[in-house]
Amino acid sequence: MDEAEGLAEFCRRLPKAELHAHLSGSVTEATIQKLQVKKGVAPDHAHQGDTSIGKGETRQLQEPFRIFKIIQELSDTEEAIFMMTEDVISEFAADGVRYLELRSTPRHVPHTGMTPSSYVESILSAIQTCKDREDVVVRLLLAIDRRQSVETAMNTVRLAQEYALRSHGVVVGIDLSGNPAVGDGRDFIPVLKEAQNCGLKLALHIAEISQQATAPETGALLLLPPDRVGHGTFIHHNPDLAAMVADKNIPLELCLTSNVKAQTVASYGEHHFQHWYSRKHPCVLCTDDKGVFCTTLSEEYRLAAETFGLSRPDLWDLSFSSIAHTFAGEDLKQQLRLRWNSEKNKLLQTR
Repeated sequence: MDEAEGLAEFCRRLPKAELHAHLSGSVTEATIQKLQVKKGVAPDHAHQGDTSIGKGETRQLQEPFRIFKIIQELSDTEEAIFMMTEDVISEFAADGVRYLELRSTPRHVPHTGMTPSSYVESILSAIQTCKDREDVVVRLLLAIDRRQSVETAMNTVRLAQEYALRSHGVVVGIDLSGNPAVGDGRDFIPVLKEAQNCGLKLALHIAEISQQATAPETGALLLLPPDRVGHGTFIHHNPDLAAMVADKNIPLELCLTSNVKAQTVASYGEHHFQHWYSRKHPCVLCTDDKGVFCTTLSEEYRLAAETFGLSRPDLWDLSFSSIAHTFAGEDLKQQLRLRWNSEKNKLLQTR
């Protein structure tokens, strides 16, 4: 095989940790068609491009949120949530992901009887079903949507606190996400502090759009501080914010394809990965929404290698270092490091 094919194969075989994957956004076309059949909607009635942004395409940032709504309309029962979770886990495992953190907002759908609790139960049931069948460890973050009320957000934290105990450690944290142009993240700070106080980890979408580089909410959220920052696209445009992230050594979840296709970054070459990686700041490559953006984690590693001149040992180190930034316990982190190292020599010697 030529060098390009060899690099793609290396990235696929590389053991990887995915730390920023929204459940609904990770659903691929194959699963959407299954959901359509369940709903009695013929797959060929779907308009091409309604639920994904293909290769070479870009859309405004609002477009993914429209796509999420379509997917949610197809997944309004516990059975559908179980099915999509199972498929997403299997697809990540097939791509060489050995540790996966999914994130999802608990939903209440009165017309089907699905409650936030039964929603979470369905995800956890799928994780348990995949546990022995798929070669991947899965953890779950419950997400707070910026469009929600503070009361709903607090209910999500209480749900996460309950299931952190009931799930024997599968539920590990809280995500703050949703449309960055909506609301003020400072409204949720008391809720996020409550999550921290009960031992939950925080992964917060911060400075995803340019307006947030100067918005008061960004500095306030960073002061918590979060355990990881999602995207952080415009943090480095503000020296004070960049210094805060660097001083606190907050890991960044970086999603190349998502940012380029959603047009928050002009091109792969201009992605803020280079800014942080060149400064040896902790960075983790992630997909964000692999279904919506038609990507895989292997593809993100390949793009990073080709765009920023990373060698195969560089990719290995980037993947291995991501283990430290997982929300896994120390015992599991050590098991993952042993797993990665068991594959290292064979992988790096293969050309």
